[in-house]
Amino acid sequence: MPRFARSLFGQVVLALVLGVVLGLTVPDFAVALKPLGDAFIKLIKMIIPVLVFCVVVHGIAGAGDLKRVGRVGVKALVYFEVVTTLALGLGLLLAFWFKPGVGMNVDPRALDAKAMSAYTETASKLTGGGPVEFLMKLIPTTVVDAFAKGDVLQVLLFAVLFGSALSLIGDRGKAVAGFIDDLSHALFKVMGLIIKLAPLGVLGAIAFTVGKYGVGSLRQLGLLVVLYYAAVLIFVFVILGAVMRISGFSIIKLLRYLREELTIVFATTSSDSVLPQVMAKLRRMGIRDSTVGLVIPTGYSFNLDAFSIYITLAAVFIAQATNTPVSMTDLLTILAIALVTSKGAHGVPGSAIVVLAATLQAIPAIPAVGLVLVLSVDWFMGIARALGNLVGNCVATVAVAAWEGDIDRARAHAVLDGLPLPVTEVDADAGLLIGPLSAPAATPR
Repeated sequence: MPRFARSLFGQVVLALVLGVVLGLTVPDFAVALKPLGDAFIKLIKMIIPVLVFCVVVHGIAGAGDLKRVGRVGVKALVYFEVVTTLALGLGLLLAFWFKPGVGMNVDPRALDAKAMSAYTETASKLTGGGPVEFLMKLIPTTVVDAFAKGDVLQVLLFAVLFGSALSLIGDRGKAVAGFIDDLSHALFKVMGLIIKLAPLGVLGAIAFTVGKYGVGSLRQLGLLVVLYYAAVLIFVFVILGAVMRISGFSIIKLLRYLREELTIVFATTSSDSVLPQVMAKLRRMGIRDSTVGLVIPTGYSFNLDAFSIYITLAAVFIAQATNTPVSMTDLLTILAIALVTSKGAHGVPGSAIVVLAATLQAIPAIPAVGLVLVLSVDWFMGIARALGNLVGNCVATVAVAAWEGDIDRARAHAVLDGLPLPVTEVDADAGLLIGPLSAPAATPR
């Protein structure tokens, strides 16, 4: 037990249990602990834009061959679109099969439209002007503005351009590339320090949720929440499991390898909180630095698998709950719009509701005010969203690396099987609690 309590995983689990106990026994005090969770997430988001910039630039500049980087990027985008489409289709299929909203008979006029005003306003900004305007918004007003707003898509665009430029100027760019590499190591260390506060963040988030909503808070929309969790599990173990098998690995072993990160994401509902740790662990598996540095940050904006399931499932649920008939044309429109709107979701406040509102704006028949129904349980669904998105991006990295031949398979199998390997500089900088490692490993790429 003492060894368990000293590990990050053990501390997070204990914080989860304590948060539930406080929420049940002293709900008022538990609700007052919310700032602990909020502060932890703010600390994480504080360095995410700069960290993403550093790892993408270092990955492209360090790869040397821009053609190879472009090839990896194209393969990643193709993978993202195929898998995201499958996720959207799964949400639609389960919604129509189980009909979670049928029988609620909600009158849209009786819902509180004020609760949705902020979300619908942001949704209009997200999709206003159509696809051309959406693409224009990928270009920041200034480089500093992109970092100041924390817009990951805009930061990614600049990082790709900057990394490509460093690669093209050859030796003259090595000093800058070296500085950015050193800066990324310093940021990994900062993240390692912040992650030590994860148990406090978990305690605050869980205590607040249980204290405010109670154990029975899922009853009203219980079927929707349960169905969504089931959908994410099906997606992870069936679809992503098949991708891992094709790549030559096991989804079960990957989940076990990432158990600490998944526990933190479960409690904080944010995959940002473990970005550096996940990237370090994937590199430790023997995946090339440039592939990890390109696929993971890009996937955070372009490969939101669980998020995609949420959009279609919730949209059909609202239609069913408000007795709104939905045609096949409406369904195809939801799929098409969601493929675009979900790409800009990362970093948008209340992103799930915002993107759902943006999607529904293209389907006038479905009352957007019905989002109020989903809003009441959005936090609970956010847990599965964050977990599914994280797993999806990790699987995407393994799949693209296997596709491109950028993974040391012997090392990856050894790591996933729990065999000892030497501690690397990346492991130490990321602050990973990986235990004593001593035996020699296959030479990493």
